[in-house]
Amino acid sequence: MAGAFAGKVALVTGASSGIGRELAKQLAAEGAKVGVVARRAEPLNELVSQISTVNGRALAAPADVGHREQVESAFARVRAQLGPIDLVIANAGVGRPTLRDPVNMGDVEDTFRINLMGVIYTLSAALPEMLARKSGHLVAVSSLAAYRGLPAESAYCASKAAVNVYMDGLRMHLRGTGVRTTTICPGFIKTPMTETNKFHMPQLMEADYAARKMIRAIRAGKKVYNFPRALHLLIKLSRWMPDRVMNWAMGDYDSEAQQAVADRQK
Repeated sequence: MAGAFAGKVALVTGASSGIGRELAKQLAAEGAKVGVVARRAEPLNELVSQISTVNGRALAAPADVGHREQVESAFARVRAQLGPIDLVIANAGVGRPTLRDPVNMGDVEDTFRINLMGVIYTLSAALPEMLARKSGHLVAVSSLAAYRGLPAESAYCASKAAVNVYMDGLRMHLRGTGVRTTTICPGFIKTPMTETNKFHMPQLMEADYAARKMIRAIRAGKKVYNFPRALHLLIKLSRWMPDRVMNWAMGDYDSEAQQAVADRQK
């Protein structure tokens, strides 16, 4: 069924699974032509086939968002085959614990390279054509974790906080150009990235539900969208809590972080 995005060209990163996959499917259902970007080509091709079976149109453009030249190549491919890009959703990201002793520096560097620079590379690849046309919409998927540093999640929280601040500045810088921005900060969503979490995830959402909420916010042109509301409020209040309360709430985060890293390296 055609919707608000009918005839538009959208590009979604991190589309091989989870939120990105659901965003691509739902945009295509509204009539958008969707370029799907992720590192793994096989699941992207499966997604394109799935969209095609319901008369949608999609194009796979494999790329690692942490490498600028790959991002720009993916954008060039989407433009050439689908047309000028109207909507970009920088959704690709990683969630890796930050260990204490020793610090897993490679994971920390990858977290910032993908979660922060990947967003910047993605949005910057679309910006010149949008400025030239005086229209377009740039969306960054951040996290409620941007509002509070958490033990064993220092790099992840900091990378998302940096995305929020970057988007704040970009939004103001683009005033009067016709190019809009939206920063989306969701809570816990059931995806391959969160399925290894050992701690309790309050208000855990299904990916298709979260994608619907995100698309609604994009359609409405929201500058910043935080959800679910109750969890957002709780996180804001937690900034005033003593550290010992947060330590108690997070449980045995050191051993859990070590185990999560060990499991990923097997």
